[in-house]
Amino acid sequence: MLRWIALILILVLIGLQLKLWSGNGSMHEVDSLRVAVKKQADENAKLLQRNQALGADVLDLKHGEQAVEARARTELGLIKPGETFYQVVDKPANGGSTPPPAAASTGQP
Repeated sequence: MLRWIALILILVLIGLQLKLWSGNGSMHEVDSLRVAVKKQADENAKLLQRNQALGADVLDLKHGEQAVEARARTELGLIKPGETFYQVVDKPANGGSTPPPAAASTGQP
């Protein structure tokens, strides 16, 4: 009788081990879900930071004339009446004079 109980307990133990290491809800699945949750939490943190920055930009644009002016200057290249626009162009780093891309020959007449 004791042998049968020991055999049943061993079979139950084997069954529980199989459930623990394979199948639905196994250790491998739990680990992969933890990794997925960590990735999602990191992405959520990045998006939250981006949303906060965009919210601050919106508030600046709604309530601040300076933010609108700065955006117009940087993104659209606008200047105020009476200002003079100067554009500084750096020399090419290679030091040689290379023809512009439009002047390069294509080999066709």
